[in-house]
Amino acid sequence: MAAQALSLLREVSRLEAPLEELRALQSVLQSVPLSELREQAAELRLGPLFSLLNENHREQTTLCVSILERLLQALEPVHMARNLRVDLQRGLTHPNDSVKILTLSQVGRIVENSDAVTEILNNAELLKQIVYCIGGENLSVAKAAIKSLSRISLTQAGLEALFESNLLDDLKSVMETNDIVRYRVYELIVEISSVSPESLNYCTTSGLVTQLLRELTGEDVLVRATCIEMVTSLAYTHHGRQYLAQEGVIDQISNIIVGADSDPFSSFYLPGFVKFFGNLAIMDSPQQICERYPVFVEKVFEMTESQDPTMIGVAVDTIGILGSNVEGKQVLQKTGTRFERLLMRIGYQAKNASTELKVRCLDAISSLFYLPAEQQTDDLLRMTESWFSSLSRDPMELFRGISTQPFFELHCAALKVFTAIANQPWAQKLMFNSPGFVEYVMDRSVERDRASKDAKYELVKALANSKTIAEIFGNPNYLRLRTYLSEGPYYVKPISTTAVEGAE
Repeated sequence: MAAQALSLLREVSRLEAPLEELRALQSVLQSVPLSELREQAAELRLGPLFSLLNENHREQTTLCVSILERLLQALEPVHMARNLRVDLQRGLTHPNDSVKILTLSQVGRIVENSDAVTEILNNAELLKQIVYCIGGENLSVAKAAIKSLSRISLTQAGLEALFESNLLDDLKSVMETNDIVRYRVYELIVEISSVSPESLNYCTTSGLVTQLLRELTGEDVLVRATCIEMVTSLAYTHHGRQYLAQEGVIDQISNIIVGADSDPFSSFYLPGFVKFFGNLAIMDSPQQICERYPVFVEKVFEMTESQDPTMIGVAVDTIGILGSNVEGKQVLQKTGTRFERLLMRIGYQAKNASTELKVRCLDAISSLFYLPAEQQTDDLLRMTESWFSSLSRDPMELFRGISTQPFFELHCAALKVFTAIANQPWAQKLMFNSPGFVEYVMDRSVERDRASKDAKYELVKALANSKTIAEIFGNPNYLRLRTYLSEGPYYVKPISTTAVEGAE
């Protein structure tokens, strides 16, 4: 088959309009194993195919792209970087986006190879064309270009090529295309900055990080909303958070939240700013962040009382993040009756809001109430039990009701709540004393889809693995849980058939 493909490839190179041959070659290549093509790699002459891309013929271009996608996979990245330099450069300036995507996918292979990437770094024109691909209308092209440049920047030589040459001017020039392209460049800069303190230093020296932060704290509310997402990404790294703190950016974000009450357009950026602090708290120390920036906690509580579902959703998500570890739970506990009222509102929304917001409320409840066995103390167990009773008059009935609804997202989210509390003795007692609950847990017929079966299995596993379950549920039920666990999530009980004499 590989020999036939090579023969057709040679035929293509001799003809001016080889559509039939291209179709035949495409068909043959679909059944040629890549290993065979690699064995014949030395004989692959791809120049004619690249030349055919330059003709303004849509079907011919489509066929050539499809064939080249297959054949280029057979070539080593170093070979491509050395022998197809001109073709790759032309591909990046081709008017057809599918050609650009093909070329960038091969550039992606080259930059992943430590030997081949050097060839790219020594090709200033190719690097320039990759940068200019960020400014194109096609998002897939731009994303592929960003990915390649980000990968190139993982080495010292790559950082120098991007930030200590004319390429930086090209990057700044591309940024002027429009707002969307400017944000794409910021996305690239944040990706590079997140790698290491040294990478961040190159990016700050370029002036582009400063420009991003200036836009974040500027007057344009829509720009703020976009920029905060990128700054949040930077804050995922320790060196990124250090830099933001040193530059006073975290204080500035806090001050903007303080001033949000008097800004009629704050709803555009406030959710992103609150998310920023939520992530900051869980990555560093919830107690320190909440004590240093009390306006953050205040705003989250305030947002849960909003009439705007977007604001409520963000507040609920943030509470879930904040309360996902013990320190965060203790911070929330210190707010006393305010947090009890907040829990009551979350319980209300879990029952009455839109499906999407219900699921977010249930996810936050799961996060708040989960307490690993090794962290369970009498005080913390009393705290979670007290919180549970604040959710509604009958929380068990609330979640049972939600779990029986026909929407699998809600069903799974409610099971997740039961799973979160399943290893806590007070919750096990509630479950055991709730009429029909134990039978509901054991009943496999309730769950129809795979996700629901998985969620039920996680609940059974959490119960069965608890040290207190045998005492509270009783040995017979404990053994039933162990049997369910050993049979797996998708077990179907065999239906026994009895032969009846004389039956037809």
